[in-house]
Amino acid sequence: MPRYEYRCRTCGDTFEMSRPMAESSAPAACPAGHDDTVKLLSTVAVGGTANAAAPRQAPAAGGGGGGCCGGGCCG
Repeated sequence: MPRYEYRCRTCGDTFEMSRPMAESSAPAACPAGHDDTVKLLSTVAVGGTANAAAPRQAPAAGGGGGGCCGGGCCG
């Protein structure tokens, strides 16, 4: 179940709540019991390096003399 972060407008407390996605925008009471809360924008962090995500290139095919059909028609 996803976790969402909320901030209470009354006391300024920030808190998290696990709830179904369908209820993510539903009102949430803060731990102090206040009802004036707002859902904060979620961010996603992705780790790793660019090299790990880069696709590998196939080795170049050998042979041929350039042009079309390996050079046989350009002679």
